Amino acid sequence: MKKKALFIGGTGTISTAIVKRLAGGSDWDVWVLNRGNRADVLSEGVHRIVADINDEKAVQEQLADYSFDCVCEFIGFHVSQVERDVRLFAGKTKQYIYISSASAYNKPAANYVITEGTTLANPYWQYSRDKIACEEYLMKEYRENGFPVTIVRPSHTYDERSIPMGVHGKNGSWQVIKRMMEKKPVIIHGDGSSLWTLTWNADFAVGYTGLMGNRHAIGEAFQITSDETLTWDQIFQTIADALGVELNAVHIASDYLCAMGDPMGYDFTGSLLGDKAVSVVFDNSKLKRLVPDMRTNVRFDTGVRYALNYILDHPEECQKEDLEFDAWCDRVIEAQENAKLK
Repeated sequence: MKKKALFIGGTGTISTAIVKRLAGGSDWDVWVLNRGNRADVLSEGVHRIVADINDEKAVQEQLADYSFDCVCEFIGFHVSQVERDVRLFAGKTKQYIYISSASAYNKPAANYVITEGTTLANPYWQYSRDKIACEEYLMKEYRENGFPVTIVRPSHTYDERSIPMGVHGKNGSWQVIKRMMEKKPVIIHGDGSSLWTLTWNADFAVGYTGLMGNRHAIGEAFQITSDETLTWDQIFQTIADALGVELNAVHIASDYLCAMGDPMGYDFTGSLLGDKAVSVVFDNSKLKRLVPDMRTNVRFDTGVRYALNYILDHPEECQKEDLEFDAWCDRVIEAQENAKLK
C-alpha cells in the first residue's frame, strides 16, 4: 500500500520538482492542496484538493476523512499559519515537513561554512525572522506535544523559469538577461567575490523526498543545497557564456544598492545584506547521512542553459520587461561613474 503525502502549495519552484519526482513511480500517493493556480504543471495521477489553506474551517471540513503519512508545507511564512497547521494536522499526519530558509542563519555567521547548528538570527530581513519564529514554534510543539515536525532550509533554488540573480527588479531576472543580450552593463553587488550556492530544483527534490517518511528526520532540521559554490562574478560569467555575449559587469557596494533600491521597493537590505551579500558554503553531511543519494547532478553551467532555453522559448510566460528597473540600473551605474570622476 502506498504512503499518502499532502502538499500545501505544490506548484512552486521547489515543490513542483518534488511532486513530479514522487508522481513518477514512487511509493507515494500524492495530494496537492491549493487554490487551483498553475494546475497545468501537476503530473498525471496527482490528486487535487482545491481550497484556500487560509480558510481553516473549510479546509478542516474537506480533510475530515483524510489522514496522511506526510504533510509538506511550502507556503507558511508567519507563526499564525503554522499554528493553523498544527490545529489542522495534529493527530492526522505522521510527519509535517516545514520549508524554512537558509537566510534564517546569522548574517554574517561566525564561520562561513554553514551547518544546521549555525545560529539563527537575521537582523536585516523580516522574512527570515518570521521563518525563525515559525521554526521555534514548531519545535516547541514537537518537544511539548510530540508534533512530528521536520525543518528544511533551502538556499537559492531555481528552475527553468528563472536565472538566479543578486540584483533584479520586481519582474524577476528577465530584464537583467535582456541587458546582457543588449551588451548593456549589469550590476553585480559588492566586488563579485563573495561565495554563493545555487541548487537546481530537481536536485533539491532528491534530498527532500529522502526525508519524507524517514523516522530519523522527526524533530530535526536539515539544509538542502548543491555542493557547488561559485562567486557572483563566476555566476554572471557563466550566464554570459551561455548567452554567447561578453560580460559587461559593474560592481557596486551592497550598502549603496540598498540605499538606492529600498525606496523603490526592491528591499535589497533584506535580499543582499540579509542573504546574498554574505559568503556561505553549506555543509550537507547531516542530510547525506540520511539520504546517501543526495548529490549535485545539475551544475550551474548546465542548469543555466536549461533555464535560458526555456525562457527564450516562452516569451509570454518568462520575458516580462521591467522598464522601471532598467532605468534604475542606468541611474545607479551613472551615479557611480560620475563619483569616480570627482
